[in-house]
Amino acid sequence: MQAFAHVSLLNLADTLLSLGAAFVLGGAIGLERQIRQRTAGLRTNVLVCVGAALFVDVAVRFHEIHGGTPSALHVIAYVVSGVGFLGAGVIMREEGNVRGINTAATLWGSAAVGCAAGADLLLEALLGCAFVLAANTLLRPVVNRINRQPIDTEEVEATYTVYVIAQKERRREALALLEQTFETAEYPVRDVEVHPFGAAEVEIEAVLLPTSVDGDVLDALTERLRREPYISQAFWSPSTTE
Repeated sequence: MQAFAHVSLLNLADTLLSLGAAFVLGGAIGLERQIRQRTAGLRTNVLVCVGAALFVDVAVRFHEIHGGTPSALHVIAYVVSGVGFLGAGVIMREEGNVRGINTAATLWGSAAVGCAAGADLLLEALLGCAFVLAANTLLRPVVNRINRQPIDTEEVEATYTVYVIAQKERRREALALLEQTFETAEYPVRDVEVHPFGAAEVEIEAVLLPTSVDGDVLDALTERLRREPYISQAFWSPSTTE
């Protein structure tokens, strides 16, 4: 019966307002994600936002009734770390490309909005929701415009990979030539992998040390490799995903 002693319609209305705000604001964030067919969409963001709000609201009520710990501040700290693990679950790595980082960050922001709503900071929760939505919508054209620009290999620091297709029986010779050619040009090789390429050839994949390079120099080096009779192909590719 002790539970009925702490029943208060005023506090219940306060909790309802906090959870309602979290539901609406989390839904606004999740709707944008759902429209773009992201991993964590409408329901996920609503659950994260409402859950965070409820945890904080319970902590506030517990502190008012019993005092001591946990305080709302402690619970917020646990929410921050807990949502970090949830966000890690939506990050995927496919063929060298990392996907889901923006979705994980959105979940983190959704939890922050829920914490603000649970702490009865409704205007702060509204502002937080607006900024999360702005980051996912207003900045998208800027990101797309930047991504459409060609990579300037002289200015962008990236990872460069050289690919050589050589005869299988002469792979050691091709590997030695590749390493010697790039080390002489002061582009040392960091990692080397050799893969089968058909029945009679192998693919040598050499990753250069991350640095800013001259694309014309790399073109000249790979052209030098292609002149060898036992090398059928030689080319390079930049990557900024790591």
